[in-house]
Amino acid sequence: MVSVLFVCLGNICRSPMAEAVLRHKIAERGLTRQITVDSAGTGNWHIGKAPHEGTRRILDANGISYENMAARIVRSSDFEQFDYIVCMDQSNGANVRKVAGGEEAELLFFMDLLPHEKLREVPDPYFTGNFEQVYELINAGCDVLLERIIHEQVE
Repeated sequence: MVSVLFVCLGNICRSPMAEAVLRHKIAERGLTRQITVDSAGTGNWHIGKAPHEGTRRILDANGISYENMAARIVRSSDFEQFDYIVCMDQSNGANVRKVAGGEEAELLFFMDLLPHEKLREVPDPYFTGNFEQVYELINAGCDVLLERIIHEQVE
């Protein structure tokens, strides 16, 4: 079983959107028994809350479920549990490394999946309000990530 953890600041916008999108793509490919996906935040403001209404709206518009998703914070045990820890921006990565403590966390930055894009971080729609832009980036990046996982991990 391959596992992916998406990380953003509050775990209500970017990372749950990525979790839902990748889960949807995994289900479409019939790989739900081979790949699991979760998301977490580096801040504790929204623990237990559903994704942001902007995230829910864009996922609904694209027929993607976010059922039973609730914000949580990154835990040190995540470094043992997940094969891929994908951070939405450099600040999230720095905070994740602090949680890792002595563990050398291998992180993947989401925009590294899309090297042709000028943006190097996924903009936070909590502040920008541009959920459509974030969805387009996440949708494209999840395609790349899924192909990478299939190539590297799934038999």
